[in-house]
Amino acid sequence: MIMVFSVISTETRTRLGISTEATSPESPSPESKSSQLQDAASKYDDFFWTYTEEPHRTRRQAIIRAHPEVTKLCGPEPLTKYLVVLVVLLQIYCAYALSSIPILSWRFLMTAYIVGATANQNLFLSIHEISHNLAFRSASANRAIAILANLPIGIPYSASFRPYHLTHHKSLGVDGLDADLPTPLEAILLDSLLGKAFFCTFQILFYAIRPMFVYQIPLTKVHFANIVMQLAFDACLVRACGANALVYLIMSSFLAGSLHPCAAHFIAEHYVFDAPATVSKQSSNVPIPETYSYYGGLNILTYNVGYHNEHHDFPAVPWSRLPSLHNIAKEFYEPLPHHKSWTLVLWKFILDKQVGLWCRVKRAEGGRLVGSWKESEVQN
Repeated sequence: MIMVFSVISTETRTRLGISTEATSPESPSPESKSSQLQDAASKYDDFFWTYTEEPHRTRRQAIIRAHPEVTKLCGPEPLTKYLVVLVVLLQIYCAYALSSIPILSWRFLMTAYIVGATANQNLFLSIHEISHNLAFRSASANRAIAILANLPIGIPYSASFRPYHLTHHKSLGVDGLDADLPTPLEAILLDSLLGKAFFCTFQILFYAIRPMFVYQIPLTKVHFANIVMQLAFDACLVRACGANALVYLIMSSFLAGSLHPCAAHFIAEHYVFDAPATVSKQSSNVPIPETYSYYGGLNILTYNVGYHNEHHDFPAVPWSRLPSLHNIAKEFYEPLPHHKSWTLVLWKFILDKQVGLWCRVKRAEGGRLVGSWKESEVQN
């Protein structure tokens, strides 16, 4: 904590009321400065706080009234399971092919970044799709295919992702429930160009670790199955192909959530890039764009996750039908702000002083935890 304090920008320290003077016999000790930082994290808050309802439920009801045919788009996409198997086999093949290649060689690193990171981001987002029961009608079949999709990622997470993600849908922006929200301490520590670059480089670790500090989920049989299958797969891979194969898969997962064009969707989806000039960050009833879509070519590699307003409005519509939903309800979606490039999202997030981890919409109440996903809840 003391080391991190030293890289916080002078502007941020001044805004937080933390001493900017060099340490001297009269100035606060490093331990005192660390204490000041902890106090600031609990007292200072520059998120966009709102008392309005999250927009997706209201817009969903309006779209259904205007276009009742959109409900026919709901339901599993049979193609998903075949794509999952194809990408899993691709990654196993690449891990085998690189098993005797030095880890720091250009061939290993470039394959991990170009092929591996893209493939594992695709698998991340297949698990995202499957968490909404959109690969099969059977809940148990969806859990099984999610565990299969998890194998090339190298670390078990599919079972834990599901309840956190479904709660994100039911509790968008709700402080203490939506684990997608950065904490005040993260926002303070990373409120600088270098801090944001650090966040973008290691964002996969933030998304993996943060939820456990927001709230704990109980372990179930699915979690244990996920862990056992993953450890067994990793052990078999190392035994058959050597340690380099597993390093390739885990490196692919890290790069998939780092400075990679497809990883920008994590930031593009819910960070506020176009806040109205009249909005107060402390309390506002002015609608703030809190979900952004992206309609570019990278959607073909990422299960159309760029259609994010559409996805939040209708989480039971699978990836393959989100463009159809957009076209049917164009009058609702075309006026909304959207991103034209995920690469530019990363660039702007890091370099623009007006955009950062504080740029998220928060609510003090509402929402609920979701542990299971019943058919009757899908569109509620």
